[in-house]
Amino acid sequence: MLKKILSIFALVLVSSACLVHAQDRILVYAAIVDGDTIPYFKMKGTTVSGISSYLTPEEIRKNQKLIRNVKKVLPYAKMGRVRLDQIEAAAAKMAPKDRKAYIKKMEKELLGEFTDELKGFTTSQGRVLLKLVDRETGLTSYELVDEMRGHLRAGFYQTFAKLWGYNLKKQYDPIHSKEDNLMERVVLSVEAGKI
Repeated sequence: MLKKILSIFALVLVSSACLVHAQDRILVYAAIVDGDTIPYFKMKGTTVSGISSYLTPEEIRKNQKLIRNVKKVLPYAKMGRVRLDQIEAAAAKMAPKDRKAYIKKMEKELLGEFTDELKGFTTSQGRVLLKLVDRETGLTSYELVDEMRGHLRAGFYQTFAKLWGYNLKKQYDPIHSKEDNLMERVVLSVEAGKI
């Protein structure tokens, strides 16, 4: 008789444990993709808050010079991107010989149009302009000159730029460079009208 009671007790314990585990299970929809069954869950939308890429009031106060420089040179960088896109689109349809002459002609036009304004830039504004041109076009100034005018001209410009403390090969990297990250946040704040 004791054996029967222990057997019934064990059966009750096992069945109650199975019921507990059965209550923990959730019925979900699934999709079969390439033979694999992948669960499908509907989730509510989520808003991320508290993370801002804009400058704080304290950062605005500390970086007035950078903000002033970005505000002054950002329109030139954006205009440079638009002009570069126009030149590349027109040059892509030309024969290589005609392309070279066209690029030379456009360089003279651009120099004539902007030389006086760019001469008025300070050294720090020139550095900011080089970085923002890289930001807008995805190419360093050296790569742009190399692509448009060749290695010799790019090397000449790089050598000349080094004399004045510039580096045309330096890439804009807001992820790994604190200086570029700050500049990116200034640009985003200016574009959003926050400063």
